[in-house]
Amino acid sequence: MKSTTPKSFVLAFLCAAAWFACAPAAHAQGGPPFLTNDPGTPGNANWEINLASMQTVVRGAASYQTPQIDLNLGLGERIQLTYQVPYVLQSNDGQPLTRGWSNAYTGVKWRFLDQGSDGWQMSTFPQIETGVSRFAQATGIGSPGPRYLLPVEVTRKLGPLDVDFEAGYYFKGSGSRERFFGLAAGRALTSRLELDAELYDDRAYGVPPDFVVLDVGGRYKLGRGFIALWMVGRSVNGFSNGQPVYMGYFGIQILLSHYGRTLNSDP
Repeated sequence: MKSTTPKSFVLAFLCAAAWFACAPAAHAQGGPPFLTNDPGTPGNANWEINLASMQTVVRGAASYQTPQIDLNLGLGERIQLTYQVPYVLQSNDGQPLTRGWSNAYTGVKWRFLDQGSDGWQMSTFPQIETGVSRFAQATGIGSPGPRYLLPVEVTRKLGPLDVDFEAGYYFKGSGSRERFFGLAAGRALTSRLELDAELYDDRAYGVPPDFVVLDVGGRYKLGRGFIALWMVGRSVNGFSNGQPVYMGYFGIQILLSHYGRTLNSDP
């Protein structure tokens, strides 16, 4: 099958965004299941818990974050505390399956600009990527750590679309330097279903990853406090060997109020 060029992937992203613009207006956002984060926070005393499986597959190798645990607690209306850690299953042709806990992230998001749902919103989300065991380093499940991540998130409604942009940089610490850019756009099609498209560019200096991913995904409200999450995508340029990278995310979001005592009916 003929490879798709970066130009055609960008065109596909713009076409998807135009298609979303024809649907009824409602709010969409970055964050799980997408790679791009947005300035949104859970709200005071509210929990947002994301439990998922995330897959990255290239010819001859695959990595599964099963589970990927993402815990977020709102302090006030503009601050979020975060802890995220994945358990990784990793396979390579001709090699035994390896498994273990990978690098965890702890961080604080602060939305320092908030002009309401129709205006500009901006945040910063500094995080620390912790290290892993010597066994996890030797098997490629994780990196030595720590590294320090400093991103900025911006969101704005453009006509009927909600558009999120994130740019971030990993300071070296005990690992590699890395930078990324993410752009997500979409909207809710019904009171329960939201669809989005994303373009994500991630590059580390001297080591993987180095690829651009186009993906589509969505959220579906199952009931009070429970939302199904999904995303599927493919790289534009692949790794250095030229092979395409396929990604997927399937999970559930649990929304709790009053420090976890009740389910939240208004995500």
